[in-house]
Amino acid sequence: MKILSVNAGSSSLKFNVIELPEQIELINGYFQRIGIEGSFYDIKINDQKIRHECKLNNHIEAVECLKEELFKNNIIKSLDEIDGVGHRLVHGGDVFKSSVLINDEVLKECEKFNDLAPLHNPPMLACVKAFIEAMPSTPMVAVFDTAFHQTMDEEEYIYPVPYEWYEKHGVRKYGFHGTSHRFIYKTISEKLNNPNLKVISCHIGSGASICAINAGKVVDTSMGFSPLAGLMMGTRSGDIDASIIPYIMEHENKTIKEVFDDLNKNSGYIGVSGVSSDARDIEEGIKNGNKRCILAQNIYTQKVANYIAMYNNILNKADVICFTAGLGENSIATRKLICDKVSSLGIKVDDELNNMRGQFALISSSDSSIPVYVVPTNEELMIAMDTLELIK
Repeated sequence: MKILSVNAGSSSLKFNVIELPEQIELINGYFQRIGIEGSFYDIKINDQKIRHECKLNNHIEAVECLKEELFKNNIIKSLDEIDGVGHRLVHGGDVFKSSVLINDEVLKECEKFNDLAPLHNPPMLACVKAFIEAMPSTPMVAVFDTAFHQTMDEEEYIYPVPYEWYEKHGVRKYGFHGTSHRFIYKTISEKLNNPNLKVISCHIGSGASICAINAGKVVDTSMGFSPLAGLMMGTRSGDIDASIIPYIMEHENKTIKEVFDDLNKNSGYIGVSGVSSDARDIEEGIKNGNKRCILAQNIYTQKVANYIAMYNNILNKADVICFTAGLGENSIATRKLICDKVSSLGIKVDDELNNMRGQFALISSSDSSIPVYVVPTNEELMIAMDTLELIK
């Protein structure tokens, strides 16, 4: 069966067409800078990548380009050949504890979470509606980033604020990147032939979160009520003292929306370095001796190390640590710095093994107290597998 996986971000859209259950990828693509000047997309088929420069004003236009590429590259002759479409949705609140078939009721419920994930949920729902209009007879499935984290215990997801905030307004920790963390746990458990592992999953990239997992159950995760919480990221601050917000509002004469825009879009790597939100640019700045790039890298790696140490304690010693996503899979220096900062736990990286990118590999030395792996994530495959299971 041909399953189309759609993973839309605030200004991007990734897609894969996967033949299941064989897990054969027929085509994939990545639309970038949607709604921003200089938009483009890459199509990869038969190990060839082709870049197309084009103006993409919104996600609906990206969907039209996507459909054209499926026909142009002979993936399908009719849209009816797509047996199901799986959509990544960032927020399902505590309503959706697993993936679901999309209908009008599900869409209405999802729209209620737009205030909780304003950068991601609206464009994702716009994509869903565009696909429903283009393929009205094809079943659509919603796969929620928050669903995996619904296995957390109450003492982990309740904040120490007035309990009425939770009862009336749903103020609690939700967690994100759940589709990726679930894929990482599934992969490492199968590779090590152990379904009861205690895993620290480090999804570190432009967006970043860490998850402590015990036998497939989420114990805790770094993102919280929104994707702004937890680690420092490409443009997001991560955890800060909440009293900073009214202080900056007063001293900079900014509205609360303007301050939150700064925390979401002008903080993290870009905020500290003043150079870029892209870790590759930060590493280049470090090579050139840029002190603020060095500072940004040191803050980032220390934040990740702190969470690893905390989650190792929560799990009463992890069985394995996994690095994934853009930085986790591809930045040799970042992985090394993070592991060096938890050396007190007996974690040791083998520099030769760590000298690799983008593939499953053990990177720790034989005398490391906890094995460390790089595990490439594949949210699109996870989305496709969930979609196949539901449309059966």
